Amino acid sequence: MHAANRQAWDEAAERYEGWFAEAVELISSGGTNLLPPELELIGDLHGTCRRAIHLQCAGGRDTLSLWNLGADEVIGVDFSPRMLALAERLSMAVGAPARWIEADVLDTPHELDGTADLVYTGRGALMWLQDLDAWAGVLFRLLAPGGRLVLFEGHPAEWLFDVDADGGWVATDYHYFAGPEASKGWAPEYIDRLSIGDDEQAWKFARAWTLGEIVTAILGSGLRVERLAEHPTDWWNGHADVRADERGRIPLSFSVLARRDG
Repeated sequence: MHAANRQAWDEAAERYEGWFAEAVELISSGGTNLLPPELELIGDLHGTCRRAIHLQCAGGRDTLSLWNLGADEVIGVDFSPRMLALAERLSMAVGAPARWIEADVLDTPHELDGTADLVYTGRGALMWLQDLDAWAGVLFRLLAPGGRLVLFEGHPAEWLFDVDADGGWVATDYHYFAGPEASKGWAPEYIDRLSIGDDEQAWKFARAWTLGEIVTAILGSGLRVERLAEHPTDWWNGHADVRADERGRIPLSFSVLARRDG
């Protein structure tokens, strides 16, 4: 499943390549691609973060946003060589001290163990994983003693709701405990159309891990959870058609702050 997802994300990199000039302008101007709940959790990294590691970094905009927040060095890990080539172009264009490592997140190199003051991940990343306990073990081993995990992710309950013709929330037939689902093609709000037709694209396998599964895996790794919060933030702009009076009723995202004790 991870191999199929790798091919699908190599194809999806086409859309990220189209955003390159915008990404250069954003990062070079000192801007950020991170959302307000993430910025609150991450805070000012100047003088406190020698190394930040971003798992499943895609094209590098979020990774280099950590550099703009004050991380001395940023490292992005992803399994898509096309995404990493784009990230490398971006870091060279803005002069950022970044490293890009091609690896499945579960196989993140051990040379990074114990070196991260911050591990950051999320924004649609966890749904592509098929072994959550192994993922959480990677988080633990990457963090230095006292280091922090900041996770901001889509809420799994999000898929239980959609919007009717009047812009109000209605229940879907989504199965909260269904496990991985196979599909081709991408939602227009998420990736949009590619030059490759949907039928010719690689299969991909996504699953909405439950909130309980995610937090239990993090706790099982040995990390200490300091904060779990739920947010109405529409992290991928997938619910832009919701009426104003309906907004804020449904948790569309969540965040976790955890720490490796010294």
